[in-house]
Amino acid sequence: MKTILSSVMLSLAINLFAGEGYTVGDEVSDFRLKNVDGKYVSLANYSDAKGFIVVFTCNGCPYAKAYQDRIITLDKKYKSKGFPVIAINPNDPSVEPGDSYDEMVKRSKEKGYTFPYLFDEKHEIFREFGATNTPHVYLLKKETGGRLIVKYIGAVDDNYQDATAVQKPYLENAINAVISGKDPEPNVTKAIGCSVKTKQKT
Repeated sequence: MKTILSSVMLSLAINLFAGEGYTVGDEVSDFRLKNVDGKYVSLANYSDAKGFIVVFTCNGCPYAKAYQDRIITLDKKYKSKGFPVIAINPNDPSVEPGDSYDEMVKRSKEKGYTFPYLFDEKHEIFREFGATNTPHVYLLKKETGGRLIVKYIGAVDDNYQDATAVQKPYLENAINAVISGKDPEPNVTKAIGCSVKTKQKT
């Protein structure tokens, strides 16, 4: 009971800090964003998906860069099981020039991304989700009627510096739980990374 209560309190605290956004159990609205191949992508394009690993990330943040290979690995492992990665860059290139669309295209090619890398050009989708960091992960599960429900929010794992030293693979554990028909525990962790770089809203 204490563990469940702690997860709920952490979820509320993170959402309060973000000021807006989804919490675990919320239904996610679809979106349509430009991919690095020039085409527009929405979640509805993936009719056979059982859910999604939505990752807000970017090009230059040291934390985001540290997780790039791990995110590729997760996509390769879980896409065939119905949970593809959808990566979204929320940063404003006028604030962070290294996160321009052209630089996204370069990074995707350099790293051999196996998943869409979408540009949140109007900086609306990250606010809708409540993402505050890069990387910031949202695990979605497709339920009755095609509704996409948030099952996990937070970090990829507990060690951004060294993938071989990870003791708590939060995201992978959450995906495996959802695939097994269970609820992730924990279902909320603190996203560790750079703050999202945009101009202040006026």
